[in-house]
Amino acid sequence: MATNKMIDDALEEILPLVGRPGRYTGGELNCITKDHGLVDLKFAIAFPDAYEIGMSNLACSILYQQLNERADCVAERVYAPWPDMDAAMRSAGVPLFTLESREPVRNFDMIGFALSFELVYTNVLSMLDLSGIPVRTSDRLGVKPEGGRWPIVIAGGHCTFNPEPMAPFIDVFVIGEAEAVLPQLLEAYKENRDKIGIELLAKLAEVSGCYVPALYSPVYESQEERLVRLENAGIAEEDAHLKHETMPRYRGLVPAYPGAPETVVRQWVKDVDALSFPTAPVIPFVEVVHDRISLEVMRGCTRGCRFCQAGMITRPVRERSPEKIKALADELIKNTGHEDISLVSLSTADYSQIKDVVTGLIGRYEDRKISVSLPSLRADKDCVDLVQEINKVRRTGLTFAPEAGSQRMRDVTNKGVTEENLFTACRTAFENGWQRVKLYFMISLPTETDEDVLAIGELATRCARIARESGVKSPTITIGVSAFVPKPFTPFQWHGQDTFEDVDRKQHLLKRSLRDRAINYRPNDSASVRLEALLSLGDRRVSDAIEAAWRAGQVFDAWDEHLDFDRWSTACQSAGIDPAYFANRYKDYAETLPWDHIDCGVSKAYLRAEDKRSRFGTQTADCHTDSCTFCDACDRSYTESRKGSKSPIAFVPNAMPLKSPI
Repeated sequence: MATNKMIDDALEEILPLVGRPGRYTGGELNCITKDHGLVDLKFAIAFPDAYEIGMSNLACSILYQQLNERADCVAERVYAPWPDMDAAMRSAGVPLFTLESREPVRNFDMIGFALSFELVYTNVLSMLDLSGIPVRTSDRLGVKPEGGRWPIVIAGGHCTFNPEPMAPFIDVFVIGEAEAVLPQLLEAYKENRDKIGIELLAKLAEVSGCYVPALYSPVYESQEERLVRLENAGIAEEDAHLKHETMPRYRGLVPAYPGAPETVVRQWVKDVDALSFPTAPVIPFVEVVHDRISLEVMRGCTRGCRFCQAGMITRPVRERSPEKIKALADELIKNTGHEDISLVSLSTADYSQIKDVVTGLIGRYEDRKISVSLPSLRADKDCVDLVQEINKVRRTGLTFAPEAGSQRMRDVTNKGVTEENLFTACRTAFENGWQRVKLYFMISLPTETDEDVLAIGELATRCARIARESGVKSPTITIGVSAFVPKPFTPFQWHGQDTFEDVDRKQHLLKRSLRDRAINYRPNDSASVRLEALLSLGDRRVSDAIEAAWRAGQVFDAWDEHLDFDRWSTACQSAGIDPAYFANRYKDYAETLPWDHIDCGVSKAYLRAEDKRSRFGTQTADCHTDSCTFCDACDRSYTESRKGSKSPIAFVPNAMPLKSPI
């Protein structure tokens, strides 16, 4: 078995031969080291992507602080080695290790993976394998060859709201905010560490917010039942592929262990002011994606964009007080040396006291040339005026996300932005010295027509015209255009994604329509969004394709230079998986969904009602500023206290049927 000394000696030979060796050295400013012999529990925080991506992940930084504040616990970091380092480590027999102590990951009690994006799934398997840990839970239920139990493999993050594609590989999924779950999970582990295998996992499943897949078995309809269903719908077996009905339907989970809960309920923190926040985050030696202070101002978003999973699963909005924000900013500046404070949340411009906080921070640090930035802006004049205030210290770029080109599609998605909002914001910006604006759009949204696609180009052209009218001689309007991916726990979760061919056709249609040289067109890769849809909407059968793709050499799928969709197609074929069945098929409201055993807080009835409203282009109010929409995400006591309010979704007209053939 590898020791820390053996790893140190091997790294002296390896690091000069790989790119960006600073990813693997550790020893950064503010990193926390503890004597492993003085703690009861060792926790590896694993981010399944490159170091520079993981070091910019605020959630991992928060957990690093929270866990290391415990006297009984040490938490250390580990990231996915880049392919050159991975190959070198395997060749030299070096196992995956943590940065703080260079301790092999397999020696830790728990490994917590942050699953913020579906395209990291193969990296999880690669990291486990490089650690010398079996990739499947079923192979970790016994003892290690050298004695002792295998680490408990945990996963958290937004992807866990459909845990089924990764279910065979993960022991415990944390559903919701980790700060509300991990303390109880660690105590349950310590109290039951004399147990092993399924008996230990069953005890961990008793912790609220913990889903243990090994306690359940998925059920699917038989091939005979599928054929009868197709026959009743008038679909011949040879034509089933035209309707993406090539596989038996998922029927749900059945408990395979006594006491397994029927539903796992999302956990969330009510008072974010009371949470510990990392005021001395680790400062990397190499340049990372977000090389600045990230200061969380609030959690949740209630704007209700119907494509947005994060906005649904993080409700309700909880704000950090201005006093707390300013106090944290003081500590962060003192401990990091950064010169930019990014106020982060899902929709920072919606923070109720954003203007006072921004002006207060600028006034506090302007003389020291420390700037403030907002990662998310509404397309309105007030936001531009706010950025004008920020530019007193350092000029920043302007990015808006209208999401759709036509007003009809913005109403369908409940975006709540009008053309006049956007044009006024752009005019204000151009009149005040900006020459570049970025606009983000989605195509292939539900009910979209070619006219809606072409409206994106028309909107960008109008913005360029406004720039010239405002005195900008050579404006640049950059439009990023991504294909829509249906996500669990959104009103659009029943919709299928456009086919690969349709997405490409629409991207080319839009590109050909652009005539103004001021417009810089940046489409995303349609292969990556197709894979994302498969992994977002799949059930447990998809896990075999994930493992097959990884064993064929597929890693770092989120990076265009590494994504090989042909390899994924072969993996799906070998696993008996039809990607179109999961990604492109429209689903009936009565169909059992792979994530139905998870309670995200927002009720299914609310999501159905929102989907129906979308097909009429009917807007739903923002409950943070308007009346309660009765989505059920808040405590029942909160809903009860507002029963006198008129719900804006109390009446939903008869909606058009979904396109599902059955």
